[in-house]
Parts: sequence; structure tokens; C-alpha cells
Amino acid sequence: MSSDTNNLEPNPGSGSDPGDPLETEVLIVGGGMVGLTLALALAHAGIRSVVADLADPAEAVSEDFDGRAMAIAYAPYQMLKAIRAWPGLAPFAEAINEIRVSDGRIGAAASARSPALQFLHFDHRELGDEPFGFMIETRHIVSQLAAAARERPEITLCVPTQVDGIERSSDGVRATLRAVDGCSEIDGSFNDQVQVSAQLVVGADGRRSAVRKLAGIGCTVGGYDQTAIVATVAHARPHGGVAEEYFLPAGPFAILPLADLADGTHRSSLVWTETDRRAKTLLGLGDQAFAGHLAERFGDHLGSHAVTGPRWSYPLGYQQADRYVDARLALAGDAAHGIHPIAGQGLNLGLRDVAALAEVLVDGYRLGADLGSPSLLDRYQRWRQFDGLVLLAATDGLNRLFSNDVLPLRWARDLGLAAVNRAPGLKRFFMRHARGTVGTLPKLLKGEPL
Repeated sequence: MSSDTNNLEPNPGSGSDPGDPLETEVLIVGGGMVGLTLALALAHAGIRSVVADLADPAEAVSEDFDGRAMAIAYAPYQMLKAIRAWPGLAPFAEAINEIRVSDGRIGAAASARSPALQFLHFDHRELGDEPFGFMIETRHIVSQLAAAARERPEITLCVPTQVDGIERSSDGVRATLRAVDGCSEIDGSFNDQVQVSAQLVVGADGRRSAVRKLAGIGCTVGGYDQTAIVATVAHARPHGGVAEEYFLPAGPFAILPLADLADGTHRSSLVWTETDRRAKTLLGLGDQAFAGHLAERFGDHLGSHAVTGPRWSYPLGYQQADRYVDARLALAGDAAHGIHPIAGQGLNLGLRDVAALAEVLVDGYRLGADLGSPSLLDRYQRWRQFDGLVLLAATDGLNRLFSNDVLPLRWARDLGLAAVNRAPGLKRFFMRHARGTVGTLPKLLKGEPL
């Protein structure tokens, strides 16, 4: 781990004299799902944190905030319960009770509803009463985690703020936060600028992480020439908590269960992967024309259906940071790794980072250790970096294997799906993987308090 400091000088004239620094133990840059969950996990052990983000979590309640819905696997769900964040999320959650996967056929209109004869079906009842996980819209996750964070005296939200400078030395971390648009909430008041003093800075600021770049940490990046079209679809029949994924030549087509609206409207989240060029064409269509193309793939198993709200698009790619730690610095979530959404594990990978990092820091805190010490950070990196690399390789391989129409590969895929589906022991192993309960788990992922 590098022992060099890495400084970025504050912009001159960026605000009033910051005065005495805001003292905390951990500075978390990134107030999204990963950053807020980490702050809450640390707070339950009495560790103070400052969370800084360019966006105000209060804006997350808007339907225009983010069109995605996230799969929260059973193990991260256990963590959210353990840190008492689940009560706020529960009203917006829909259980994933079954997972159905098939290799789509190419016929007239390339319909996803003309699946291969061989398929893979997971039913949560084969493992017990608990579901595989839950689907929740991103905007509800962020807004509810932020609401929970505001209730914790150990957490200070600094939003919206720009991180103008981070200085890391043997003595600690000192950062300069500058108000965005001239006004930010900092420690219950509004200031133009504030200095933050901490033992450790955590970069949870996404794939384009400024913290990672500032630290000079390299990143392996790749693309797929694929775009995910995301929308919410209302339909006549209930989905029954079934998550469906069809593998088509351009990429996976997923129909994921969402909670019904108060008026009883049944809904699902659509994640439709296409080539970049084809996605651009589809997104440029009017509502009626887009609905026609969707109907060819969506089928009629859920009855009549219609897209509600805006359509969204997200370019797909992968990335892996060269290392997850540096002097007094740790990366978590998409700042450390980014994977293809083919298995719905992106957020869960980040939440596993949270569980491991929180356990490492809490163990050190209770022993009176410096939270930025190399021994603690090295333990976190050893725990998490290999897992991130393995899942990146797995999702990359699955996408390349299934996103084509090569006949021998189709045969191999169908045989593989059928083999797993007909082998009870192997099938249960993959179901436990889907629930996130395989391997050496941090305490929080087992629902145990730190």
C-alpha cells in the first residue's frame, strides 16, 4: 500500500473561511446506496462519519431521479435489517420468490416468449421460507437510507457539496468541501465551505470516482457495445414475485417484479439489453412504436401491459480498480469495481464491500486502532478484491457466452441450463449463490450485529 500523500489544493476564493475543521472518524465521499449504508453500519458501532455528495438525497424521491430498480439479495437484506435500515425500505420492496432463466430463440420478431425447451427454474421454497431477495426502485433506496442517516447523531450529511481537496498524511485526512450552487447543508447549518478532519476517507462515489483518480489508482475498463434500456411496465396480471431473464443474441431481456402501487396496479421493471446502435434507434421511437417492439419480446403472460413513466438508458461495461486501498483511503462499490448487470449482482457486490469494511473498521475501533492504519486496510483489500475480480469474470463470461446466436454455443448453453436444473445439489448451490449466502460472510451479511 502506498505511503505517499496525495493532495489537491482547494480552489482559491471558493467560499468563506472554513474555520475549525469538522472532526469525524471516517469521511465517506459518495452519498448513494453504498456510501449511506456504510455510514449507517458504522454508526451502529458508534463510529462517526461525514457523508459528502454532489447530489442531495432529498431529490431521490422524484420519479426523474433514476429509472432503475435494484435487486437486493437475501444476505445484504440481512445486513439492512441488522443496521435497522430495512423498516424504511420494506414498504417499497417486492420479494423475489422465483427466478426463471432461458436461452431465447430467434424467430419472427426475435420474441423472448419463444424460449428454448431447456431452462433453469429456481424456487425459493427449495431452500426454505425466505425469498432470494427483493426488488426496490433506486430512488426509494436512496431516499430511505438518507432518511435513516439523518436520524443518526453519528452521521453528518454534507449535501450538495463538491470535494475541492483531500490531503492524506501520516496524521490523518483533511478535506475541503465546497457548497454546490452556493448553499449546502453541513452539520445542520448552511455554509459555503467546510474543512473535514478524519482518520480515513472512503471513495463510494461511483464508476467515475474522483477519490480513486485523486489517489492515482489505475482502473481496468472495458465495454460491450451494449446499452440497457430501463423502464417500468404496468401489466394486468400479477407477477407472483417471479424474476424472468431471457438471453437473446443482443443481450439479456429481464422482467423483474416490483411492488404493486396503492391502487393495485401490477408493475415490473424492464431491463432490455440491445446493441448500442439498436438501443439508440429504439429510444428514438415514439411511445406507440416502442410499445410495438416491446410487445414482441414481452409477450402476453402478464396480460396487457404498457410502459409507465420515462424510458432510461445505461451504457454497459466493466471495470476493476488496480487496488482497493491506498494511504488512509479505501474504495467501495462501483468506485472499486463495475460489472455487467446480467446476474443482478452489481449493488450486492458493493453491499458486500460495506459489510466487510464495516467489520474491519469496527474491530479496529474497539481495539483503539487508527482507522486508517495499513493493517486494517490490507485486511479489507484481501477480503474483497478477489471476490470482485471473480464476479467480474463470471458476469463477463456469461454475457459473452449468451449474447450471440452461434448454434454450437446455443446447444451447449441449453445443455448446461438443463443439467443444472436437473441436478438438485448443484441447483441448490446456485440458488444459495443467488441469495448471497455462499462463502465466508461478514457478520452483517449473516444478520449478526458487529
